[in-house]
Amino acid sequence: MDLKRKQFKTEYQGRPLVLEVSDLAKQANAAVLGRYGDTAVLVTAVMGKKDRDTDFFPLVVDYEERFYAAGKILGSRFVRREGRPSEEAILSGRMIDRTVRPLFDHRMRREVQVAVTILEMDEENDPDFITMLTASTALAISNIPWNGPVAGARLFHDGKKLTINPLASATKASWPANKGFTGFVAGTSGRINMIELEGVDADEKEIAESFAVAQKEITHLVDWQNKIVKEIGRQKSEITFTEPDRELINMVKTFLKGRLEKSVYVGSKSERMSGIGELKNELMAHLAEKGVEGKKLSAADNLFENEINELVHEKIISEEKRPDNRKLDEVRDLLCETGLFKRTHGSALFVRGDTQALVVTTIAPPGSEQLIETMEFSGKRRFMLHYNFPPFSTGETGRMGAPGRREIGHGALAEKAVRNLIPPQEEFPYTIRVVSEIMSSNGSSSMASVCGASMSLMDAGVPIKKPVAGIAMGLMTRSTSSGQAEYKVLTDIQGPEDHHGDADFKIAGTEDGVRAIQMDVKIDGLTDEMIKDELAQGRKARLEILKAMNKTITHSRKETSPYAPAVLVYKIDPSRIGELIGPGGKTINSLIARTGATIDVEQTGEVYVAGTPREKAETALKEIEAMFKEYNIGDIVEGEVVKILDFGAIVEFGPNRDGMIHVSELKEGFVKKVEDVVKVGDFVRAKIIKVENGKIGLTLKGFKG
Repeated sequence: MDLKRKQFKTEYQGRPLVLEVSDLAKQANAAVLGRYGDTAVLVTAVMGKKDRDTDFFPLVVDYEERFYAAGKILGSRFVRREGRPSEEAILSGRMIDRTVRPLFDHRMRREVQVAVTILEMDEENDPDFITMLTASTALAISNIPWNGPVAGARLFHDGKKLTINPLASATKASWPANKGFTGFVAGTSGRINMIELEGVDADEKEIAESFAVAQKEITHLVDWQNKIVKEIGRQKSEITFTEPDRELINMVKTFLKGRLEKSVYVGSKSERMSGIGELKNELMAHLAEKGVEGKKLSAADNLFENEINELVHEKIISEEKRPDNRKLDEVRDLLCETGLFKRTHGSALFVRGDTQALVVTTIAPPGSEQLIETMEFSGKRRFMLHYNFPPFSTGETGRMGAPGRREIGHGALAEKAVRNLIPPQEEFPYTIRVVSEIMSSNGSSSMASVCGASMSLMDAGVPIKKPVAGIAMGLMTRSTSSGQAEYKVLTDIQGPEDHHGDADFKIAGTEDGVRAIQMDVKIDGLTDEMIKDELAQGRKARLEILKAMNKTITHSRKETSPYAPAVLVYKIDPSRIGELIGPGGKTINSLIARTGATIDVEQTGEVYVAGTPREKAETALKEIEAMFKEYNIGDIVEGEVVKILDFGAIVEFGPNRDGMIHVSELKEGFVKKVEDVVKVGDFVRAKIIKVENGKIGLTLKGFKG
């Protein structure tokens, strides 16, 4: 049997790149096997046979990790198979979704599912690059209506030069790098429509220049795909969209004329939502009176949204008038507070307009690190930032509980902006967890979380290098008669600007540069000029927010909360770890039970002793210090006689530390019987006269027992 393989090969950044189409997964609308280096991925695209009864385009991108791809058997002791997607898989799937989604006609109501399955991974070549390219090719050669192709490129800047699609091993030693950045950029030929970037005070100019380089790479890969589509691409299915009749359009426009602006252009979100809701109800009642019913009434709902969209675009581009009457580059009113709760280790409230982020920091001993096992990474995570978006934050009811994809994505973005400011464990020996609780949402709660996290960490006494802030920038565009795009960049988008705007461009950073960027669009993408304007206007807003934050807290507290555990560090010879642990953990467990401290031992010999209050940790540390103290001849020790021998006495002067007083060293002159001088239980002060192979000899001569 023949799978009818057809391969398309090229070389990209010095490595073989292969896209293969065959009868593998032949019942899908399209299936493509992509290989880059020794990383392989299968992407299938399937479209439903019938329209769904829904008011949105039902696209799903599933990113499936397979542990065998990395040659691993992971999972718990009892469950050795893949379960729910890891956060990394969810984020990778979201990147593909955010790139391909804007290029669908959103009037479609057919389900489309893009399934990405990682089959092989060499741990050198970034899976995101080949999954994006393979997903695009699958959609492009299928009969599914889609305005692709797209492609993406991994960027790495070490502070000196830019590299496209670097090998993983080539970046480990030089990341994080001052003024450097790493990220993934995707888009069409001529436009960028998705950005994920992490920086270390990266320069906006360097970032913009790197995006221009990436655009050329993307265009090259799109051109290659177009050749494949020309050779084997299927004709796109024709899907008929039901268009509202002209009479209904005129009825809606006539009713809303002079009324819509009064409802949309008001100050607060609650007033706006209330006014828009009332106006929509009035419209529907009016149309019902005119005999409009059924699907036509549903169509009127979409027409109502379109009218708001056109109004907001027209007012901003033609008059620079925003719904809340702010200037295009104006940030909403800000409020910053810290130290809201007594017993939490650090807390902050950041408010920007109607968006509120309550952020709490908890610090714990190193043993509280999160253990992670995924297809791409196995290790420990000592800094975590989690984001919660309860339904009450938008004045709605809904499900609460485990985080959804959106919450995971927003939390990951905020963490990306903050994590490179966290001091290394050698400087601050704690595990750190930050949780952002969104109390109210009206535009960029993820960037509010960045600001709140910065202040909360400083309030907790975590010595972060400098404060960081974030802002969401927006974009409104329209085509001119010449076909060129006319646009306006908006600072601090909210409500209708977010919902009806053409881009959501989030930028976080310090006063010295960019720490994170995330961009999503509803149009084909952004030009180089648009991106430069977004970055420049975003910097101005970021510095303004940092100035407001600095009025509340400028530096990390010098001391941690009295309710936080004190963590003390002691270094021992790794070869002596067994002495601290003891047989079957007897020694360390006895010490923990006796002092109430928490003790974590690393294989490198670092011993972390934690306790609340601090006295518990100090007591345990003193015992450990005594246990591993290096004694020299002439040192004076004090301890209890614990054993009598025929030829001397054993004195214990520290945890698991003892020495022997030979009978000849008990006192001046002849000693017939040891018990004539000392007995079990006596407390004595002695001098060390011999240290040999870990054994210590003592004398009482010159001391009183």
